[in-house]
Amino acid sequence: MTVAGFVAAQRTEFGVPHAVSCRALEVSQAWFYKWRGGDVSLRGARRKALAALVAYLFRKHKGTYGSPRIHADLVALGWRVSVNTVAKVMREQGLAARPKKKRKCLTRADKSARKAPDQLRRDFAAPERPDERWVGDLTEIPTDEGKFYLADILDLHSRRCVGFAMSAHHDGELATAALQVAIAVRGASVTGVVFHSDQGGEYTADLFKQACVRAGAVQSMGRTGSALDNAVAESFNSTLEFELLSTRRFATREEARRAVASWIDEYNLERRHSTSAMLSPVNYEQLQARLGREAA
Repeated sequence: MTVAGFVAAQRTEFGVPHAVSCRALEVSQAWFYKWRGGDVSLRGARRKALAALVAYLFRKHKGTYGSPRIHADLVALGWRVSVNTVAKVMREQGLAARPKKKRKCLTRADKSARKAPDQLRRDFAAPERPDERWVGDLTEIPTDEGKFYLADILDLHSRRCVGFAMSAHHDGELATAALQVAIAVRGASVTGVVFHSDQGGEYTADLFKQACVRAGAVQSMGRTGSALDNAVAESFNSTLEFELLSTRRFATREEARRAVASWIDEYNLERRHSTSAMLSPVNYEQLQARLGREAA
């Protein structure tokens, strides 16, 4: 039932005045009366088309897009409409992005291992160029076959997931595999990149530290148990949990591997990011590269 239909039903079934229902639902009485009488104006037709398209885009993104990202999609399609109007249309249809759940922390610090100093100090602003600052984290991927883990690495320049790996064990080998993928994706030359993580044993392991040294990467670590010290990587894994893991049940690790890899591809290629001019990470990198060439 639409919001307008609900208002009409309250009057018909319970005798609640239209004005009272509209005020309670924070919708315009004028809008309701237009709906009841049938708005045949061009403006009304445009509004109906907008409402239908907003509902389609909301469903397309599985209820994960709020009004700013829906607005960006509409602008890309050629619509001239404000974010506030999109928010109002979503509110009228009862469309609201689902809240994220707090993610379970996997960090198990090795108290005897050397901890790298915190090079970022919660400064996650986007660098002007790629491969200056990376952040990484691990998260669990539940499956009926048993525990499964993802290690991922994001470039703060574009928020692109440049490397990831999955395994039945969360250890230094898994973290190192993700790092090696990221290095390969970036063309094997990342000397000077700062890699920031938590103080988990995966990142303090000798295997991972040696891989960083060979690549010329500088390790950086936040405090144990402080999600804000690695907020961007934590947010990425929370988004994965919210958009994929909370909606799917995986029978096997291989099924989970394919689904997570597909989600990361979509995240990199299609998902609009608020810190990247509402472009996808890959599109943002391409835009910045083109602007750099033009400036040169």
